[in-house]
Amino acid sequence: MTSKPEDKLIVVGALKGAHGVRGEVRVKSFTADPEDLFTYGPLTDVDGRVVLTPLSARPGNDHFIVATREQKQKEEWDALKGTLLHVLRAELPDADDGEFYIEDLIGLDVFTTGDVAEGRVKSVQNFGADDLLEVQLVTGGHSVFVPFTLLDVPEIDFAKRRVLIPELANWAETEPDQ
Repeated sequence: MTSKPEDKLIVVGALKGAHGVRGEVRVKSFTADPEDLFTYGPLTDVDGRVVLTPLSARPGNDHFIVATREQKQKEEWDALKGTLLHVLRAELPDADDGEFYIEDLIGLDVFTTGDVAEGRVKSVQNFGADDLLEVQLVTGGHSVFVPFTLLDVPEIDFAKRRVLIPELANWAETEPDQ
């Protein structure tokens, strides 16, 4: 059974540990407008279990200090440090015209030319330099990384659920001669 896109959990932040001894927690926001993180309601872990329900948030240095509905001791919040916080895709606002959520690329078929898919977008990674599309190839069973630039990925058609990568073969690793 395949889940619908709106049922997907999307990472929107991370716990950075306790703040003081009054039960507050430090939270790093990954949203474009960092304060938006606290408008989505309860934030969950990767399995959909509620981790925290924000009651109030105030800015810290590179994070927010959050009072939550969940009452946890300092040690409990510290034990959750690094936990990624999620919301359902359906809770996020619609993207503006010409924009999209990176997560919406996952699962799109990859074409070079014609109507035969040569792969599928497996993930979007960023190892520090820029975003890369990880494409699971139809043949060979391995995946390749393609820079997510307009030059390398000139067309994305969400209606047809396809991505155009004309030079996909240039990114595919070749086996050395034995």
